[in-house]
Amino acid sequence: MELEVVILAAGQGKRMRSVLPKIFHPLGGKPILDYVIETALSLKPQKTVLVLSPILEKYAFSRVSATVFQDPPQGTGDAVKCALPKLNCNGDVLVLFGDTPLVTKDTLDRLIQKKSEDSSLGVLVLGMEPETQSGYARLKVSSEGYLEEIIEDKDANEKDKDIRICNSGVMLVEGGLLKDLLPKLTPNNAQGEYYLTDLVKLARSTGRKCGYVTGHPDEFMGINSREDMAQVETILQNRWRKKFMAEGVTLRDPASTYFSYDTDIAHDVTIHPGVVFGSGVKIETGAEILPYCRISESHIGPWAVVGPFAHLRPGTKLEEKAEVGNFVEVKKSTFRKGAKAKHLSYVGDTDVGEKANIGAGTITANYDGFSKFKTKIGAHVLIGSNSTLVAPVDVEAGAIVGAGSVITEDVPQDTLALARGRQVNLEGRAKLFRDEHQKKKEA
Repeated sequence: MELEVVILAAGQGKRMRSVLPKIFHPLGGKPILDYVIETALSLKPQKTVLVLSPILEKYAFSRVSATVFQDPPQGTGDAVKCALPKLNCNGDVLVLFGDTPLVTKDTLDRLIQKKSEDSSLGVLVLGMEPETQSGYARLKVSSEGYLEEIIEDKDANEKDKDIRICNSGVMLVEGGLLKDLLPKLTPNNAQGEYYLTDLVKLARSTGRKCGYVTGHPDEFMGINSREDMAQVETILQNRWRKKFMAEGVTLRDPASTYFSYDTDIAHDVTIHPGVVFGSGVKIETGAEILPYCRISESHIGPWAVVGPFAHLRPGTKLEEKAEVGNFVEVKKSTFRKGAKAKHLSYVGDTDVGEKANIGAGTITANYDGFSKFKTKIGAHVLIGSNSTLVAPVDVEAGAIVGAGSVITEDVPQDTLALARGRQVNLEGRAKLFRDEHQKKKEA
């Protein structure tokens, strides 16, 4: 059966109090709307039509079949009517909401499956049983289990408000029926809008049956405010935490670990408290991320160790058993097998050779205020503490850089490089210095 999807995303999002349109706010590192589009596309529909507000006309949405604009906004029924010219309506039409990103493919599959098993059903909706029903439309169900009516909360009487099953907004409608019934919607309600939910009564008036499938309330939480977004983020993060632990990842404190939508973690990885992942992170088997690290667009190899308090920025690659320790920042650099920078260093635009050791306080000075330059550190190199390597520079295999050196020229293989001022000891001058200052204080 042919399936088409309509995504309603014409809301203004005024309660977000932001210059950024609501559907573009990031959730787990990805815009809210992207989750809905990806879920829709996972169903392999023939068409996906996005209904937007005119304020979004300047944006491109390449992954959908078509975009249409609802102006002025007159309710969900009117929004779907705007999409109608772009639909074939030869099969079923699924209506989703652009600010409700947690609906799962599994739940939608159950909805579609029920429709395919009972051809008498003209309309199917997704329902839920939230802890608090206030604010939600209610699903009035017959003794035979068919859906009789969807009653909006503002139009519900006291008896209707006792109904526990609520409407999520997601609806699956037979295409031909949708085309016939949308023009019959009227705004005779408390909001003065065209309710898509009125399709149930209209379908039943033509002799068609209506049904429902329930899902978990978390799936249907819409985002209208920053508070809503925080709650949805928590639900999403908890899903990912459970997924990773089920796949063999150890989370020492799941609630304090934050993932991105594309975080890729192998089994037997251990992640300690307070770790935050940006997008584009891949971690291989056996690696360990110690507390309070921030990692983005990085590849961490098997049995590598990161942290605590490390910052891996985009373009970082750690090979097998490499170590980046506390208060080390790495950007666009590769640490070869067994290479280490254990503490208090900045390593940028650098290739660190196998089993090289970078001492505390080392800086690769990769930027001159205009351009970035590369540093190359060979295998088994030892960089002494508090050294600065001024790029571009090549410290070849087996070389040693003495502590406190400022290296501005290449260091040949197996060479000891020293680049610092000569030490001078002036005997007795420390005592003389103190005595002179003591006399000044007493004067």
